[in-house]
Amino acid sequence: MTLPATSLPSPAQQDRRAVPVSPLAGILKAITRGLWGRRKERCAMSLPRPEYPRPQFARDRWLCLNGVWDFEVDAGDSGLERGLRERKLAGAITVPFCPESVLSGVGNVDFLNAVWYRRTVEIPAEWAGCRVLLHFQAVDYDATVWVNGAEVARHQGGCVGFSCDLGDVAEPGTTAEIVVRARDDSRGAIPRGKQCPEYHSRGCDYTRTTGIWQTVWMEPEPMVAVRRPRITPDVANSRFILEQPVVGRKAGHSVRALLSIGGATVSSVTVPADRDMTPTLTLPITADHVRLWAPGEPNLYDLEIELLGPDGEVVDGARSYAGLRSVVLDDKAVKINGKPVFQRLVLDQGYYPDGILTAPSDAALVSDIILSMEAGFNGARLHQKVFEERFLYHADRLGYLVWGEFADWGMDRGRPQATYVAQWLEALHRDVSHPAIVGWCGLNETHERITDRISGLDGLTQAFYLAAKAMDTSRPVLDASGYSHRIADADVYDSHDYDQDPATFKARHDALLEGKPFVNPDGNERWSVAYKGQPYFVSEFGGTWWNPAAKPGDPSWGYGQRPTTLEELYARFQGLCDALLDNPAMFGYCYTQLTDVFQEQNGIYLFDRSAKFDMSRIRAIQQRKAAIEG
Repeated sequence: MTLPATSLPSPAQQDRRAVPVSPLAGILKAITRGLWGRRKERCAMSLPRPEYPRPQFARDRWLCLNGVWDFEVDAGDSGLERGLRERKLAGAITVPFCPESVLSGVGNVDFLNAVWYRRTVEIPAEWAGCRVLLHFQAVDYDATVWVNGAEVARHQGGCVGFSCDLGDVAEPGTTAEIVVRARDDSRGAIPRGKQCPEYHSRGCDYTRTTGIWQTVWMEPEPMVAVRRPRITPDVANSRFILEQPVVGRKAGHSVRALLSIGGATVSSVTVPADRDMTPTLTLPITADHVRLWAPGEPNLYDLEIELLGPDGEVVDGARSYAGLRSVVLDDKAVKINGKPVFQRLVLDQGYYPDGILTAPSDAALVSDIILSMEAGFNGARLHQKVFEERFLYHADRLGYLVWGEFADWGMDRGRPQATYVAQWLEALHRDVSHPAIVGWCGLNETHERITDRISGLDGLTQAFYLAAKAMDTSRPVLDASGYSHRIADADVYDSHDYDQDPATFKARHDALLEGKPFVNPDGNERWSVAYKGQPYFVSEFGGTWWNPAAKPGDPSWGYGQRPTTLEELYARFQGLCDALLDNPAMFGYCYTQLTDVFQEQNGIYLFDRSAKFDMSRIRAIQQRKAAIEG
């Protein structure tokens, strides 16, 4: 599917042009209608997940490769020796859904170990003169790609995508036979997030995801081209800093950036492309054009990027967008644009009954954000998963705060591997320009007693922390969510607390007012370095079970004593939230969780996203002003 230039509006306008400001239900209805309407226009409903996969760096010409591919499970990982690279594969699968999912048409939830894909593609002849890039948005876990029999890429890590330059292997106007092998040993020491290392889902672990699980696509790129920029907002000086990579022989070329908002030009800057390794453009914003991005106020600037040749002709270009937003730590507060904003976060694990880790549609991504906002949350921890780019795009345009995290469960924290940090760096590099992201945390619930020896976990924690700080100086970094804090001067500090008694919960966290925060574990063992007065929040709490339809023996659980009535649940939810909202030393919280996920049935919504509770009551409990907000 090649989309013409006219089908892609500017990213700051895309999917937002006819959306009402309120109520939230109206937003969801309008967005969903718009998404599905454009889907019909573009592909007559013929492709799954047909929307453009990289909205913060958008080109006009591209080819979506989602749909039916040849497929075969290679449980013994002997396929290369058995000729699977060359011969016809035994079955079929619907990409981009993983073979464990119903939507893939396979639905095999066993340990697959290795899987193979094949697809033949006609590369558009009108791409002549360009290099052809083949993109995989995510493949879990070790991927090897061959095109026309030649190996074109290897990639390790299931969280973030990679690209293949097809070079002379497959040129415009020719046929490309794409073969992919994905190896995924969920029992090994790899970042797997919540994918279960046992056959059945259990506890906090769920059905696995193997192989391709996000969009596959192609695009033509000029021989001298711009690549994804890094966009840093500078609120104090009313400007954006644009670091714009350029590849190819760039002598005599220049980069031009045009910043606008609401159709009005804000600034236009041109710099030489061949004077620095990465050209840097400073885009000033005059006072009459300053529009801050904030929760509920998702003001976005459109950004047109052009690469000009020696004669001034445009040889490449892309569209992006940016949000003018600052994050500042001030004593116990985390301020957005200089104002304390209590972060009413929800734990979002990004699982779906039919797609597993892959949302069944773009509208489903939007719906999850809207459902969260209808419940009174203003953001989310994106938990044990690097969410797809389009989710972050929707968070940007809906004014929804998120913490960027990593799928670190499954790693060998005692003997860490270099690839762990490399994969974390890939996620940071991809997502650093999203205004919705207000913090980073690469590790979750690390637990190890502090001894007189420096451990592997100490080094791993420092590496993840410093990687985030080196990649991004504009946001706070949490060294680990809950449990073992090992960075003495980390930007923020937190705990996980699933106490279901509001009275004891409040008493425990009121001690923060005296500089004595609750620190995991609640006992004599020392897991963390001492608290030094940083901003503090309870980054997991609640998790209260509710599923009266569950029968004895059903795999259905939540934290602590189960409430016996809905009124008891509402009272407990309010008591726990009040304890944190009323604490003037608390900058936020994160409630577990947005939806039920398989056997873990402690969500605000059911797994199919249908209502569990009276959302007007849940919302009212959370929406009052918090003590730290003044």
